[in-house]
Amino acid sequence: MQLDDIDDEIAARVFRRLVLHLRHREDAQNIDLMGLAGFCRNCLGDWTAEASGGAISKDEGREAVYGMPYSEWKATHQTAAMPEQLARMEESMKRNPPA
Repeated sequence: MQLDDIDDEIAARVFRRLVLHLRHREDAQNIDLMGLAGFCRNCLGDWTAEASGGAISKDEGREAVYGMPYSEWKATHQTAAMPEQLARMEESMKRNPPA
């Protein structure tokens, strides 16, 4: 089976489950997600906005992912990034596919 063979309804349920999982795992810092996988919650929100063709703003997309305004989540859950985390993120980002 190829990715495009998955029904959109199923894909939507998977996306929602991923978002709910990330909401539950507040301990998983965006900087660590970026360092490991080259994407984070912000990326998911931004991709949601891009996929909407302008119907959803980046702020709205991020709020949908975080379950609250990003600024609120950042103030409540985000820790300061350490130099090692930033370096790991920069290396990881180099492996991302072109936008």
